[in-house]
Amino acid sequence: MSQSRLCGWLFIGSGSVLFVGFLYATVVSKLLPPSDNRIISAIQNDRYYCFLVPLTLPVLVVAVYFHWLSMKMFKHA
Repeated sequence: MSQSRLCGWLFIGSGSVLFVGFLYATVVSKLLPPSDNRIISAIQNDRYYCFLVPLTLPVLVVAVYFHWLSMKMFKHA
């Protein structure tokens, strides 16, 4: 297996693990009963990550608009 292929699989695997962890922290942990584990209890009581994605979307829209605008200005300059 080549180096670039291995690096690609590493990126896919780490991205999948991070996605599942974030999904657990934002959705699944809120649906489970309270836990005696300190780490899981801290994740269940956390309110930061629940609002992170919805509040990031407007910033993403503005960033995409400014990227499009800068490309138009560069193209017609």
